[in-house]
Amino acid sequence: MAFLMTACDRQTVYSHFEHTPVTGWERNDTLIFSVDALVATGRYEENLGLRINGSYPFMQLNLIVQHTVYPSMTTYSDTVCCRLIDKQGNAVGRGVGQYQYTFPVTKLHLLAGDKLHITVRHDMKREILPGITDVGIQIVKVAEKH
Repeated sequence: MAFLMTACDRQTVYSHFEHTPVTGWERNDTLIFSVDALVATGRYEENLGLRINGSYPFMQLNLIVQHTVYPSMTTYSDTVCCRLIDKQGNAVGRGVGQYQYTFPVTKLHLLAGDKLHITVRHDMKREILPGITDVGIQIVKVAEKH
């Protein structure tokens, strides 16, 4: 019952995945997400989505997520450390063969009419990362508590 009440207080205003190259995601291949003008002022949560297959060679993935709010030109940058495999070697995502993950990035207070420009790039020692098939961004409006 509590889950149903919480779900009613949240509204997804943006959700989009970008594909990464089959040959591997290069460090300088920055993924870009553009969020159109928001309808309402309020609190928003930004989440990162990943789809990874069995050829990804590491237990975690470090990503740099940078977002610029227009028209204020305010820029935020977050490093998201994504734990993909537990200590026993099991994927912690959902799926079989290809796994999907969701990680929280940040919470923002945005105004009606604000637009977001979001970039995502990996921050791993290896230049090219195999096995990452898609990276996504989701923006969710959270109802204000009264």
